[in-house]
Amino acid sequence: MVSSTVEIAILVIGGLLLGWRTTNSPLAGIIAVALLLWLRFAVLWVGIFLGLTVGRHEGATVLVQILVWPVGFLSDVFAAPELMPDWLGTIAAWNPISATATAVRELFGNPTGVTGGWLADASLFAAIAWPLAITAVFLPLSARAYRRLRR
Repeated sequence: MVSSTVEIAILVIGGLLLGWRTTNSPLAGIIAVALLLWLRFAVLWVGIFLGLTVGRHEGATVLVQILVWPVGFLSDVFAAPELMPDWLGTIAAWNPISATATAVRELFGNPTGVTGGWLADASLFAAIAWPLAITAVFLPLSARAYRRLRR
């Protein structure tokens, strides 16, 4: 998490140096960064679980890469769900990355202006709930997988 915090700090500083500005309060910006770190925390537990269950470093790396790309591209980070086919837009709208990205955009005061609907309206709640659900599933699974390694 320390490296994730440093990485986000570098991105924010780089963005500010290039001219990016937030239009909301500094507190909203801190909450946005906290949401990004919260999602990162949850996703780390998925990676830890996969690493412990696959067994080999190379296999875990490949598996994580296979999961990361589709989940990232099946979100609203690159295109609004309204501009996608209905079935794909539904998947993108319910993606945890979409919830966090929408909430962070709103908190930084840089909304896209395209995304709408109740999922976008509840993005802050979803950006808190998705990582909570992911952590609630994968933290215990990771602990169990770790205990099995020691036997």
